Amino acid sequence: MTGYGGFVAGSLVWQAGDEWAVDVFSRRQMPGEGRRFRCWQFDLRDTTRLRETFAKVKPDAVVHAAALANIDYCQSHQDEAERVNVGVVRELARLCENLGAKMVFCSTDSIFDGKQGMYTEEDAPNPVNFYAETKIRAEQAVRESSESAAVARLSLVLGLPVLGAGNSFLAKMVANFNTGNEIRMPENEIRTPVDVITLGQALLELAANRFTGTLHLAGSTRLNRYDMACRIAQRLGYPKSLIVATDSNAMADRAPRPDDVSLDNSKAASILGTPMKTLRDGLELVLTSNLKQENE
Repeated sequence: MTGYGGFVAGSLVWQAGDEWAVDVFSRRQMPGEGRRFRCWQFDLRDTTRLRETFAKVKPDAVVHAAALANIDYCQSHQDEAERVNVGVVRELARLCENLGAKMVFCSTDSIFDGKQGMYTEEDAPNPVNFYAETKIRAEQAVRESSESAAVARLSLVLGLPVLGAGNSFLAKMVANFNTGNEIRMPENEIRTPVDVITLGQALLELAANRFTGTLHLAGSTRLNRYDMACRIAQRLGYPKSLIVATDSNAMADRAPRPDDVSLDNSKAASILGTPMKTLRDGLELVLTSNLKQENE
């Protein structure tokens, strides 16, 4: 498992429980080691350390969730984004193929241009920013290097941090709600948000099964991010007046964003035993699971 500092990987490790022997690759030492996982601390760009660690761990499956995912940072630091988002993926795919390990690569809905919406796995990517370009090249590297790999394109992930902090928009929203600060949410961006618990279950299922190819992991509710934030505020008991509608492509000094990158999850529904949930059900699952985690 890579990217353990992020909340997607942290949730996945928590869900793996005792059924998996989990090793995580992280640039920093993480809490929870020993009870749930072993942590190997190094930078994934260190090819020598990566190869040495692979030789020691000998994984049966690798979920690669690590990425440089800040769209604006990637736009202005393209060499670094290329090394992290493409170079590391290419090396991991080669190592998995040589070892015979199943690779599950976490890609993104952002690879599409946002002009169509409800994209299927057969629709052609067309990136509007450099981050998306790196993810497309990473997908290509995985397909070229590994015959037993799955590319999982993730929609906007809804959840709260468990073992890894990461970049949870829900956690940031709650923090702003609690201080009474307004939150600007783009009305132009349409997504199919997937809750982090369901996503973790789907990724673990992909790591264990024989599926190869591309799969869209997305929720079953299509809506814009402003409306999504209003529904979340209402569920949590905060006034919707704290949510201010904005246009992400009208903001200065930002990389362009695609408008409608909603994903069709029909293929996932036909292949996986893990059902993709609506926004309402996914949010309830996240809140219930968070209470359970706090009590453990």
